[in-house]
Amino acid sequence: MYFCKTVFKEVKKKVVVGLSGGVDSSVTAYLLKEQGYEVIGLFMKNWHDDSVTISDECPWLEDSNDALIVAEKLGIPFQTVDLSVEYKERIVDYMFDEYEKGRTPNPDVLCNREIKFDVFLKIALDLGADFVATGHYCRKGIIKNSDGSETYQLLSGADENKDQSYFLCQLSQEQLAKTLFPIGELLKPEVREIAAENNLITADKKDSQGLCFIGKVRLPDFLQQKLKPKKGVIVEIPSDAPHYQNGQVNFSEKLLELKHYAEKPVYDVDDGKVVGEHQGAHYFTTGQRKGLDVGGTPEPLFVIETDVKSNVIYTGQGKSHPGLYRRTLFIHDVELHWVRKDLELGLDESLEVNARIRYRQSLQRAKLYRVEGGAYLDFEEKQSAITEGQFAAWYVADELIGSGVIS
Repeated sequence: MYFCKTVFKEVKKKVVVGLSGGVDSSVTAYLLKEQGYEVIGLFMKNWHDDSVTISDECPWLEDSNDALIVAEKLGIPFQTVDLSVEYKERIVDYMFDEYEKGRTPNPDVLCNREIKFDVFLKIALDLGADFVATGHYCRKGIIKNSDGSETYQLLSGADENKDQSYFLCQLSQEQLAKTLFPIGELLKPEVREIAAENNLITADKKDSQGLCFIGKVRLPDFLQQKLKPKKGVIVEIPSDAPHYQNGQVNFSEKLLELKHYAEKPVYDVDDGKVVGEHQGAHYFTTGQRKGLDVGGTPEPLFVIETDVKSNVIYTGQGKSHPGLYRRTLFIHDVELHWVRKDLELGLDESLEVNARIRYRQSLQRAKLYRVEGGAYLDFEEKQSAITEGQFAAWYVADELIGSGVIS
């Protein structure tokens, strides 16, 4: 009697890596190949719109060449995908619209939500990929549920100085399910060491700066391509203005207290003195110091509020000016996002969290309150330059569980 012996060949999982031409994505591709994955490198070309001139340089061209050299070194397939139409519609046009409204968007968070983990992810899946991978300094956790399903966690990177979980605060469970973060357990010096040991051209390359996938750009120059200059006045508000005299108020209801501390002072030109002129309130953001071009004050002036309707910039002297600080912010329902849907707060529920309102800010102790119409994020200590249009992200321990656009 003869027995037929069937040999099963292990099928490699296919991963598409977003090769950006930097050291982090280069090492990401190297590590995945070492782990036995079938790796494909894709470079995203997101900008060639001549109607909005960024600079005379083409940073993406150099990055694309470096990505190609890394792919050849690693022996992996490589191609460039043109996502410029999607990038303009979803990121650039959105940025112009937000600045025109007097809000300050975060293009890096938007780029991850709209481009890398949406358009790019769909392209990768169409190529038959099981996963996409990026060079972000964060980690992915997996919780095995009793019903056999899995819940995915977005965890801070092991390198506290480089943790990039904030930039991914808008990801969903569906996106995390298809994503890998190979360098999340490493420190930046370790990543560069791996690149150097394997003779990758990007080993000593400086980290990219500026707008996501566009490169370094002076933001006012960029905005002036679409938002026309409009002269207005700069007003200095004294630190002892009446707006700040009722800082501590006792309320019988928590909701009234939260509303009070979330409210921004409403300024008028007559509340201070005119100290200069500007070329457009929509070019400035809360907390900004550079670009005001006003001298002669004992301490530097900082923007404490912009009024795009009246085209007035309100400023205050010094980093400790009370107009820069608020304890509480509000996020509308439509702007609330939960990475962990299973932890979403119901109406009138609250949760102790750690939170940040910008990248690289250390986590701050806060409490999240779900109310009708949205949620309040109430910090233990007042925060400097809470800015409309930016993202607030909240964590439990080292896990980012939700985020939202500041109103």
